[in-house]
Amino acid sequence: MDSGTESRFATQGAGITVQRALELPGLRSGLPEILAGADRLGRTVRWVHAGEVPNIASLLKGGELLLTTGYGLGTRPAEQRAFVRTLAERGIAALVVELGPRFTRLPAALVDTARGAGLPLVQLHREVPFVTVTEEIHTEIVNGHYALLQRAEEVHRRCTEALLGGGGVPQVLGILADFSANPVFLETADGRLLYAAGSGPEGADPLQVWEGLRGPQKDAPPPAGSVLVDVPGGGPGAGPGSVRARLVLLPVRSPLAPVHRIAAERAAGILAVVLMQARQEEELAARGRGDFLTDLAEGRITAEDAPAQARVLGFKPGSSPLLPVVMRVGDSLSPGGGWAVLARAVAEELASVGVPVLLGVRPVEGRVPVLLGLRSESERSAVADRVATALRAGVERAGMQRPGAPPPVVVVGVAGGWAAASAGLRHAAETATAAQGLTDRPWYDARRLDIDLLLWRLRDHPDLAAFVDRAIGPLRDHDHRSKPPLLPTLETYLAHAGRKAETARELHLNRQTLYNRLARIGELLGTDLDDPQTVLALSLALRARRHVP
Repeated sequence: MDSGTESRFATQGAGITVQRALELPGLRSGLPEILAGADRLGRTVRWVHAGEVPNIASLLKGGELLLTTGYGLGTRPAEQRAFVRTLAERGIAALVVELGPRFTRLPAALVDTARGAGLPLVQLHREVPFVTVTEEIHTEIVNGHYALLQRAEEVHRRCTEALLGGGGVPQVLGILADFSANPVFLETADGRLLYAAGSGPEGADPLQVWEGLRGPQKDAPPPAGSVLVDVPGGGPGAGPGSVRARLVLLPVRSPLAPVHRIAAERAAGILAVVLMQARQEEELAARGRGDFLTDLAEGRITAEDAPAQARVLGFKPGSSPLLPVVMRVGDSLSPGGGWAVLARAVAEELASVGVPVLLGVRPVEGRVPVLLGLRSESERSAVADRVATALRAGVERAGMQRPGAPPPVVVVGVAGGWAAASAGLRHAAETATAAQGLTDRPWYDARRLDIDLLLWRLRDHPDLAAFVDRAIGPLRDHDHRSKPPLLPTLETYLAHAGRKAETARELHLNRQTLYNRLARIGELLGTDLDDPQTVLALSLALRARRHVP
């Protein structure tokens, strides 16, 4: 018997094993002796059948445990061998023969043929009521079916609760991956990867698993024991029975059982409802790319593994330097906007940049991470200008900018290889958060915001708030009570490195008015604005005030 046939026996449906059937009181009371197939007792018993006719194989569907007293086995060795072979070809789980008037011991031809076919063959030394055996095993099978349905229903309940709690497709796939202890993939109907959840052997990223088993040969059958379940729905105007996506469970960490298929079918029904919403596949694919970029930034994907996994997501920069960019939108998003709309709009804007682009979204953190392939590191600034313009134009096109809210912050990291991209994405993501509230620029170089990042990391430390209060507290108190406010004057003065003419010009003040304000600032703070140490402390305090109450 080939391995594919044997796999079919093990996964055809819920039931009990041959071993478990032999342990039940009915068969155990018959003193069973295993004559063949002792290594196949883990086969699933789908049902029990009793019969004495020679052509009984034609009445079976596969997976049955056949009970007989042997009258249909024939008297000649050739008949007995043919009887066993047809049962094995039909795919029954086991043959159990009760010794008695027909046989006191099973013939060698019967036993040898069963051994050669890999068919479990059991002889009973005592008479047993077949009806009792049938009832016991059927009860066990029905109870097993109920237990499977209960487990699958629990997964369905958890998935539903996740959606009601504000989760989406990633949460549903994560629950299914945890339940099956295997990676789970959502593909389009034509085999394009939308999202991956769970992990492969030894914690391998699921993208590695998909690339190795599905990526190169989407049309080839999946590995034996896999579970594939269609997610119905189709697009607008699709007919009945159309497929919108496909759930794929691959047994790379542990075998998949019937309950995993049942759970996947339950999950597919939920996913069908979610994906019916406009552009959910686009958002899901963008979130998958965002997860990859975040895993790369946080070191969960190595620089060695990253190129192959990036190819799965359609990013093929070759040996080009990689430029990490992160846009932080945060609270500036309009409630009516959607990440699917944003992802599509930004992707369309970035198409004009003219370099390989991997764009993702991270809704929880309010970030849009991007990785670009440059022709050379010398074009970093020029590409950064075009990317920042495209990112902001995408936000505007998507209608996700709140009126009066500050524009999104775009931070550009250092160009380099995959290892540099990992560190650069992490640095840019942190810096983009720390840069919220800064004076608007098209984009910021992550290296020039390291002081802001350091102050942001200290935002919850009481010493930082105390420092800000000591340095500029009197000015804050003044500005709460009096006009004109003096903090903007000090900030502009320090930004121009103490150049009074440029400060007056930007503030639209005559020079004497500026001198009076600077004198008042020095008086309130009790310090000399020409002292370098004072200037440094005030500059740090002005930067830090964004991060403290």
